[in-house]
Amino acid sequence: MAGVRIQHLYKRYGKEKQAVVSDFELEIKDKEFIVFVGPSGCGKSTTLRMIAGLEEVTEGEIFIDDQLVNKLPPKDRDISMVFQNYALYPNLSVYENIAFGLRMRKLPKHEIDLAVKQASRVLEIEPYLHRKPKDLSGGQRQRVALGRAIVRNPKLFLMDEPLSNLDAKLRVTMRMEITKLHKKLGTTFIYVTHDQIEAMTMADRIVVMKGGIIQQCDTPERVYSKPANMFVAGFIGSPPINFIQGRIVETPIGRLEFQTNRFQLKVNEAEEYILRSNNQVNKSIILGIRPENVKLEGLFSETIITGIYRDNELMGADRFLYLDIGQEKPLIARVDPDNRFNENEKVKVELDLSKAHFFHQETGVRLTE
Repeated sequence: MAGVRIQHLYKRYGKEKQAVVSDFELEIKDKEFIVFVGPSGCGKSTTLRMIAGLEEVTEGEIFIDDQLVNKLPPKDRDISMVFQNYALYPNLSVYENIAFGLRMRKLPKHEIDLAVKQASRVLEIEPYLHRKPKDLSGGQRQRVALGRAIVRNPKLFLMDEPLSNLDAKLRVTMRMEITKLHKKLGTTFIYVTHDQIEAMTMADRIVVMKGGIIQQCDTPERVYSKPANMFVAGFIGSPPINFIQGRIVETPIGRLEFQTNRFQLKVNEAEEYILRSNNQVNKSIILGIRPENVKLEGLFSETIITGIYRDNELMGADRFLYLDIGQEKPLIARVDPDNRFNENEKVKVELDLSKAHFFHQETGVRLTE
């Protein structure tokens, strides 16, 4: 098996040498499941293709199992890649599709047969070995593509948005299948997606990218609860995090408050220390708080604000309220689905500031100790 080490990786295109990947640095442990996530055009697939050898590296170094692979062709990197469109041969049976790479390597017939049958058993596609791809469902085709990858027993699996062509229900099933497959094989996986749910549910660590630059690399839990900046906080989470513009003001008794043109919130001692140490007193700032930490009026009167009901979304076990609090965007609050409100009704909600984040107005960086 193999770890991957990427050092100061760049990819530039065109006469103007526009960088689509910039100073990408990452160390991936053996057997780790890493997910690259970000919006379209952020450089995640380009990075994956450079690791695979399908894109030339402009600058930097890629090591697989401590071997520099910049100049190695894809076939010599001991990797398997699964693509978004499955890339199956339509005229070949499932068996022949899975066996194709092994035949190209001129393995003995009995070894090929054993490998194909083992892979098909793991992926539960044994009944379909003699069918053509056109006779399979989307999920079955994806399993065949995975089978063709795992049959080679590579050091490294690369997956480029493999579930994006499947319907929502099947994506859930296949997420679980790929996670189970990773545990069974004990191989290093690098997975690219624009879907934050895939990233959160599958990864050991998530690499969040924007504009070809890593914004944060951490566990799913920390990316969600300790986002490095406003981009990460806003990209990860559904519904998205609330951003509230305000100002940090010191009161006559020496305490700090977060003030907007509609309300003020007392800042607790932990946040006071962070704000003072980052020199944010009497400065504009962004407060970020997730919808699950905004609830109907409770016990903590110091963090209760009033919003005007504008809309709601029922999401089964939860109802999300959209409240006008005098900001550019409405405040989203998660409440019990049985709660109902009338248009323009005043609604009091409580903010759990122990779960909130303060972001620098200009840089968007989360303020920490």
